[in-house]
Order: sequence, then structure tokens, then C-alpha cells
Amino acid sequence: MIREIIAKVVNGHNLTVDEMTQVMESITEGEATQGQIAAFLVGLRAKGEVTDEIVAAARVMRAKSVPLPIGNSEICLDRDEINVDLETVASTSRTGGDGTNTFNVSTTTAFVVAGCGLKVAKHGHLSASGNCGSANVLQALGVPLELTPRHVGECVEQLGIGFLYQSYLDGFMRYILDLRRDIGVRTIFNLLGPLTNPGQAPVQLLGVYREDMTDLLAEVLKKLGCRSGFAVFGEGCYDEFSITGPSRVTRLLNDETTTFTLVPEDVGLKRAALEDIRGGNASENATITLSILQGEKGARRDMVLLNAAAVLVAAAKADTLEAGIELAAESIDSGQARKKLQDLVALGTSKVVGAPLTQSGWGWSSPDSAS
Repeated sequence: MIREIIAKVVNGHNLTVDEMTQVMESITEGEATQGQIAAFLVGLRAKGEVTDEIVAAARVMRAKSVPLPIGNSEICLDRDEINVDLETVASTSRTGGDGTNTFNVSTTTAFVVAGCGLKVAKHGHLSASGNCGSANVLQALGVPLELTPRHVGECVEQLGIGFLYQSYLDGFMRYILDLRRDIGVRTIFNLLGPLTNPGQAPVQLLGVYREDMTDLLAEVLKKLGCRSGFAVFGEGCYDEFSITGPSRVTRLLNDETTTFTLVPEDVGLKRAALEDIRGGNASENATITLSILQGEKGARRDMVLLNAAAVLVAAAKADTLEAGIELAAESIDSGQARKKLQDLVALGTSKVVGAPLTQSGWGWSSPDSAS
């Protein structure tokens, strides 16, 4: 069956939901050969993925993921598969289509919106390239990666934020990880990572690596049950709301989508250069995240404020992006955002080792030491 599906894709024909489901089952169960998977992924990329194909693939992966034991009011902030591109080996300048090497914006944003009272379910991985994934920076900040889904669910319920480390060497993903590196181009799996958060949150901010895909991914979110969200492509940053130039945004609300362009000046923010929001390795990005949460002003803070504002609007916590920016700034300046990080380190560590946190590397020794 998979040979016929490969031939159909190579000839430029879209797959039915049943066909996409069958081929994804074959891939994730280890039944397809490496050559067949490579041919399928490259053929699909050349043809161009359509809504039903992405939705069907996401549903297969969701069914095989370990669910998080949480409620239905969480926010999903996941863009690792797009922002940390396992397929593309970027140049050291990190410009153009190979990636921008910004700091971990969505990870920092997660603590800010949690400080505003939202529940955030985030998952991610350790980068297999020279980039810095969310798991890398959280590990550098002291957040343990060894938590079980039950423990992560407890973190979300008790603290309003939890992080589930997804090892791409475990489970069905082991069949395709090395192959994706060898292929060297973005594939449908870049899109599937953010769409298969185990929390399956009904509110989502989704970054898109191509400008012409925001409408497509908003439709995918709708079919996957997202009730409110944004799909965004930002100039210079690609998969974030950008302060370096225009962002193409597709807003999903109550099964309706609206596409528009936003520039930072529209919401009272100053335009910045890409160099102003550039990141580095895990330690450097951890320092950036902590500096922002401690109140550092500048372009990196503005970048987080804008993306946090979008989440707050999607979650109906703010009516406008301008109001969301004010709430996000209050979360940082009051110390609530930083306290979420401190508490997550403390609670996570206690669940792993059964003892209170005694870490001093980032300036705290207990969950009550936030300034």
C-alpha cells in the first residue's frame, strides 16, 4: 500500500484522510523501510502538504503520544519543531532561510503568561543540532527533564505551568530521527511537533516557517479542536510575532479565521534589528530568559511581551494586543513570571529526588525566594 501512496504523492496528487492515516501508521509502527519513508516525506514536501493530510498525520501521532493528565483550559506554546530545525544545518550567521537563532522566545513567554494566571502545557526536546531547544534552556535553568506525565500534570495543576520532555530517541520517533537528519530539508514532521502537544490544549500560538502557510495551519488547528489561536509568520524571526518587521497572522476564533499583517509600531513597540534578539547556546539563552524575567528592558523583552500578548488575547485574558502587552509587563515587573520559573524548578526537583531544591546557580534556593 505504501508504494502506491508514494507514487500518488510523487505524481502530485493529494492523499485522502484514510491514505494519510495508513502511511503514518506504517511509519510510526516501524513497518515502512527507510527508503520508503524518505521518498514519501520528500514527495509530500515537493507536492505541498494540504490540510487533511496534516490533520490526519497529527491525529495518528496524538494517538500514540502519552497524554498529560490535565484539564481542558491549558495553553499550548510549542514551536520547537519549526524554531529548532533538526533538518537544516544553519550557517553561523543564522540569517536567511536557514534560521535566525533567536533566543527561546516561546519558552520565556510561557513563564510570563503563567504569571498572568493562565495554565501552560509545554513540551519539547533537546536539540540534536547546534541549536538550543526548549529542553536545553530549561535544563540549563535547573528544570528537571525526568518528570513523568503524571508529575508534569501535577505541575500544571499546582503551579499553572508544566514541561514534558519528549525524547525523539524514544518510541515511534526513533524510526525516523536519523533519516530526517539525512534528508536535510524541512518535512511534515516540522509541522507535526507543535501540533501534537500531549496536553492537546484548546488555545494555541503556533509559529509557521513559511509566510503562505498561516491560513493552512489555522485551518489545521480548527480541525484538531483548537477553539482560539494564532498561526504566525514574523519577518526576520519566521515563527514568532516579530518586532523586526511585519508579521503575517491568521487568527482563529470560534471556527472563523481572519488574516492580517501586524507591525510592532501598531501596538506601540519599537522596531528592532535581528541582532537585538539573537540567542546562543543553552547557557546563554538561559541567561537571556532569566534577565528578561528579572525585568531587563529592551528588544528581547518587547519580543516576549508581543508574543505573550497574543496568547493572552487567544485565551480571552486580554481584549487587545495592547492590553495584553500591559498584562505581560505586569507579570514580569511584579516578579510573578520569575516566580513561576523558580517554583517549577523547585517542585520538579522535589518530585525527581524527593527533596526540596537546594540550587544556587540562578540565585534562588527555595520556591519562596522570588523577588
